[in-house]
Amino acid sequence: MTGTSTFVIVGGGLAAAKAAEALRANDFDGQIVLIAEETHLPYERPPLSKEFLAGKKSLGDFTVHDSAWYSDSSIVLRLGAVVTAIDRSARLVTLADGSTVHFDKLLLATGSRSRRPPIPGSDAAGVHYLRTFDDAVALNSALREGSSLAVVGAGWIGLEVAASARGRGVDVTVVETARLPLLAALGAEAAQVFADLHTQHGVNLLLETKVAAISTASGAATGLKLDNGSTVRADAVLVAVGAAPNIELAAAAGLDMGDGGVLVDATLRSCDPDVFAVGDIAAAEHPFYKTRIRTEHWANALKQPAVAAANMLDKHLDKHIEYAELPYFFTDQYDLGMEYVGHAPTYERVVFRGDVAGREFIAFWLDNDNRVVAGMNVNVWDVVDDVKALITSRAAVAPEQLADPQHPLNQLAGD
Repeated sequence: MTGTSTFVIVGGGLAAAKAAEALRANDFDGQIVLIAEETHLPYERPPLSKEFLAGKKSLGDFTVHDSAWYSDSSIVLRLGAVVTAIDRSARLVTLADGSTVHFDKLLLATGSRSRRPPIPGSDAAGVHYLRTFDDAVALNSALREGSSLAVVGAGWIGLEVAASARGRGVDVTVVETARLPLLAALGAEAAQVFADLHTQHGVNLLLETKVAAISTASGAATGLKLDNGSTVRADAVLVAVGAAPNIELAAAAGLDMGDGGVLVDATLRSCDPDVFAVGDIAAAEHPFYKTRIRTEHWANALKQPAVAAANMLDKHLDKHIEYAELPYFFTDQYDLGMEYVGHAPTYERVVFRGDVAGREFIAFWLDNDNRVVAGMNVNVWDVVDDVKALITSRAAVAPEQLADPQHPLNQLAGD
């Protein structure tokens, strides 16, 4: 690609910023236009429910690059701009103000938004969602010591906010329809760890319970009405029932869709050879798992853009670069720090190594051939590479050896 080419990036998060960075790092000297709906410079989102609410970080700490970097890198920033249409034939994106931008290559990094279930009362003042920095600022102001918060949903966002709120002296009730928090993400064995964690830190955890409505008075939320007839009083309500990928733009442009996202191959290229997708919206073929994987995790936003950028530049025409990183995510809640690597939508059993009750252990998800398909380290560090090696080796490992700390992890793949 020459300096006469224009690459357009649509998105305002980590993935968009890292894509622009990767293009310049690969010596692309054409024009880069980054179009972001928010007015803030692109920033990372995990700190919104973690360090920001805990008072440990401000926006500048998790902004990917400052404004000088974009200027020095000759990147055109269009902040507070909404792309309304993509014309793939004309190679144009249209913005809400009616203007258009030409592209030779297009990268979609549009991310996700909070799911908004049709709960009566959800439009009242004091009802919060958490996806953007402005959302976090509004929620932050509601978390006053001695106040009360009701959280609808016991997923990662709901539990991280619950932990931050408890750390600030807020009374917290979490309502979840499943029998355990994080049940879909972790399975019952590991999910119980998080149920115990929050209960021990004073969260009122209401499981197998549905919210019938958000109760209000004078237009403001006052708590929850549950389907069993009981109520939960709260000064503020957080609805945290998952994320919805922002795929409408891609779908309207006629890109192939499926698995909840934009269908891309392992090079992150869509059905249109000049359009790529990364991050939350990318339903990507995974060369190791031999299936499509779409995850809404920070690691994809961090690492996929470098692969997409290299392939956008066609620098490896003989062999396109594939994104083969194993899925990875992390959480910090109270005194628990955790990393998870792998992919275990189904599994045969979970094996624990270490002190589960003391929250210092490693968990392994095994298939029916005793191969490790995923691992989670809790307050045990510097083991992710060993867990990855176990997974990618596809080696059958005796469960008793996995459970025994006397068997070094870095030797099990070769046993």
